Amino acid sequence: MPTHKRYEFSVTITPSFVPDQSDVELNRFVFSYTVIITNIGSVPAQVVSRHWVITDANENVQEVRGLGVIGLQPLLRPGEHFEYTSSVLVHTPVATMQGSYQLTAEDGTQFDTVIEPFTLSMPRVLH
Repeated sequence: MPTHKRYEFSVTITPSFVPDQSDVELNRFVFSYTVIITNIGSVPAQVVSRHWVITDANENVQEVRGLGVIGLQPLLRPGEHFEYTSSVLVHTPVATMQGSYQLTAEDGTQFDTVIEPFTLSMPRVLH
């Protein structure tokens, strides 16, 4: 009986404000975000590229596309995870990020993993 192949990854993100790199008077707000990508499927797959959409409180949108994550293209077997931290500069104290990772499985199948929207917020701005 053939086993069903599952191409599935989960993404967990923990954002935080970086006060020592930010300048409120100049509308410069830096946020770091730690990402954990986990292969919850049944097939090894490699993170090939990323696509981020960052929207600030003024509805200004930045799109970021690039190969891999932090210069790497990790190959994750089922059950394995990869963790990294990156950062983003926005011009309002609150913004949102969302996007996707593009992956290629060992068998050549290409698929995306959606990164649900999450909020970047300077402390004490949102109630």
